[in-house]
Amino acid sequence: MDDVQLMQKALEQAKFAEKYGEIPIGAVIADADGNVLAEACNRTETDRSAVAHAELLAIAEACRKKESRRLTDCTLFVTLEPCSMCAGAIASARIGRVVFGAKDPRAGAYGSLIDLSALPLESKPEVTSGVLAEECLSPIRRFFINRRTKLH
Repeated sequence: MDDVQLMQKALEQAKFAEKYGEIPIGAVIADADGNVLAEACNRTETDRSAVAHAELLAIAEACRKKESRRLTDCTLFVTLEPCSMCAGAIASARIGRVVFGAKDPRAGAYGSLIDLSALPLESKPEVTSGVLAEECLSPIRRFFINRRTKLH
């Protein structure tokens, strides 16, 4: 599978999140051969947990499947630029590559707000941004427009 196909799988996860009232963000982790090891969506409201981000849930599942805390030969595909918490977990898991769709100017840790990949960390992934960016941003915009409409 290529980057676009794997990002489409992450978008499917984002749709699950939206269906359950979560911010529609999805993540997929694939190995070097393109085999999907893990898929997850945001579950912060469902789990009542600040750390139930799609990336963290996918990392935990991929580590279990590989029976290792290191995912050096893996790529994380996520619909929104990871936040600093998720970027820290990505570095800790030694994920080799991160592909994200939409930039996040409010919390993005790979160039939008801050750039953790520019720091001298022990492990820094190769980062690719903008894959299906508009398709990834559209459900997030819709989610927040609907939320604001309900509040007024």
